[in-house]
Amino acid sequence: MIPYQYRYLPIGNARYEGTVHDNADFILRKQLLDQPLWDKFVHVFTERPDSADLGWRGEYYGKMMRGACLTYRYLPSEELYTVLFETVKALLDTQDADGRITTYPKDKEYCGWDMWTRKYVLVGSLYFYGICRDEAFKARILTAMRSHVDYLIATLGEGKLSVLETSHWWGGVNSASILEAIVELYKLTGEERYLTFAKFILESGGCRDGNLLLLAEEGKLAPYEYPTVKAYEMMSYFEGALAYYEVTGETRYLDIVERFAEAVRGTDITIIGCAGCTHELFDHSAVKQTEETEPLAIMQETCVTVTWMRLQERLLRLTGKVIYAEGIEQSALNALYGSINHNSLPQLEKGSNTYLPGVPFDSYSPLTFKARGIGIGGYKVFTEGGYYGCCACIGAAGTALFPLTAVMAGDSGLVLNQYNNGIVTAATPDGNPVTLAISGYFADEGHATATLSLNTPETFTLRLRIPAWSHEPTVTVNGETAAAEKGYLDITREWKDGDTVTVDCHPKVEAHTLNGKLAFTYGPLVLARDEGKEEGSIEAPVKPILHNGRLIVNQLDAKDGETVRFTVKTEDGDLLLTDYASCGKHWMEERNRISVWLNQ
Repeated sequence: MIPYQYRYLPIGNARYEGTVHDNADFILRKQLLDQPLWDKFVHVFTERPDSADLGWRGEYYGKMMRGACLTYRYLPSEELYTVLFETVKALLDTQDADGRITTYPKDKEYCGWDMWTRKYVLVGSLYFYGICRDEAFKARILTAMRSHVDYLIATLGEGKLSVLETSHWWGGVNSASILEAIVELYKLTGEERYLTFAKFILESGGCRDGNLLLLAEEGKLAPYEYPTVKAYEMMSYFEGALAYYEVTGETRYLDIVERFAEAVRGTDITIIGCAGCTHELFDHSAVKQTEETEPLAIMQETCVTVTWMRLQERLLRLTGKVIYAEGIEQSALNALYGSINHNSLPQLEKGSNTYLPGVPFDSYSPLTFKARGIGIGGYKVFTEGGYYGCCACIGAAGTALFPLTAVMAGDSGLVLNQYNNGIVTAATPDGNPVTLAISGYFADEGHATATLSLNTPETFTLRLRIPAWSHEPTVTVNGETAAAEKGYLDITREWKDGDTVTVDCHPKVEAHTLNGKLAFTYGPLVLARDEGKEEGSIEAPVKPILHNGRLIVNQLDAKDGETVRFTVKTEDGDLLLTDYASCGKHWMEERNRISVWLNQ
């Protein structure tokens, strides 16, 4: 088993303040403790309604269970644990005599999203296994999941039906994405048949129309030129290839996934940290992101945001490369946090003029002169009433992963990837307890501090991320300056109680141009215009006034829900800009459009 470079801290050992905590806590209270909702998710496995419309209701359980278990690692709650325990127990009770847990009846299996549903049964159950404290119930979970997968092995594979033929969608890549969960089952059981089955799925190449692994390895085509371009499912398949590397040590697969991630970042990740400006598809959105679309055209799906975060999070833990921490920050603070529906506003049913009761996450994030709340991704109704969607289920994984990856453990010490206000308790390499009191960089214009508390002096390493967006960064230890360059900075010394490390990132409001459009950022935060926060047209051309080649910026007090608020001086007066995540949260009002990319 390949060891992780970085590891999560023990459950509940970090507690932050402000936005990062408030968002995770909101999702916990608003969504994850909703037992009647979980009951609906399980009920579909008894009814098995998905074959009627080739649906995907069966994904809801596993997708949200994963996010709930990750949230539990950050915010351990006995109430949440009980809800999850009872939900998993109810799900296992739906298993049939053949070992199948699915929303498709046996006479209509292996079509539509049946394998996708089975994948998420496995994903959700194994994530709960990872936090479960009841050894007898853990054994029951593994027994059920063995039977669940053994049925697949008996009916799919060499000389039988190919995994890629179990769905007519997207060349079967949605079905092949079960690879990651199969490897995780092998990790827990050590039973060779699961690794053999994983290899069979891996060697399928993930798509009927072309081998995705070879395409990524060769690097001749960009992801938006692959034979399938469904961003979420494709990234999930590559995460499976990464899991296979973890258990086999075959470095070829790590290299392939890193190449793929680099290609996605280069051609398809937008300024807010998501992909897909044509529905949920890779489409060269790094370039297309400035294009104006029809008012109800969907783009920048929350499922894609979180899956991109998850792929980078796994690469971060495996490789320890700073670029993945940078990417997680970009996606979380912009696309993900912007999608949270704090006000529980109604949302428009995709393709209709009907507004439905709101869910905790908006599905699509606009970039150019559009409103939020214009469609519900993965929308399906329940027979007992109500509906849900894919983005609403997956978002909790994102709001948990950002705090979980902020401070991590490494072999030689602690890794500070993000600087959030809060208290972190960890252990030194020698096993001694150490506490870090952290003051985040948004509290004081890019000035972050970490003060250590420990009983016994000890020599270990603090690895500090110096953000790529910082300007002339400086680091001081107890007031003494240390050399600082962008990337990771390792400070190895004998640390004592009361030692303080300060990182000054010096963020600035900066302008970015693309395809004749203009956007602004402040450190990792994308800024935007919001019709609901100003008068006049947000489409009016903008021409900033420069002084000695620099923007003339005035920082104002942030208002409700905002992280930052600025004015930038232009030829037509002051331009109001606030953080993207706070914009557009009023889509039921007449002036509801927002825009990142502005007319020049």
